Amino acid sequence: MKKLKHEAELFKAALLAGVRYAEGRKAVEFEPTDSASAKALYVYRLLVHDKVIAPMPEDQVSEKTVRHRLATWYAHQLPQGHPLFG
Repeated sequence: MKKLKHEAELFKAALLAGVRYAEGRKAVEFEPTDSASAKALYVYRLLVHDKVIAPMPEDQVSEKTVRHRLATWYAHQLPQGHPLFG
């Protein structure tokens, strides 16, 4: 798993986009007290369920790998030349 150049910023943006996706789809309504880890895992599982991203083997699912997978998913949606791209 190669670390992305701006992985922390990409993850934050991916989490916001994923939460908007999940709530817009009416799949969930997150509470302000929900942790970023819980939101990330839910968003990851929803994106896998909707076949937006490929699933990881269950023994590899951890907070670190979920954060990386969401950051990678978001990075692929960015236009070429975006400051977070690359």
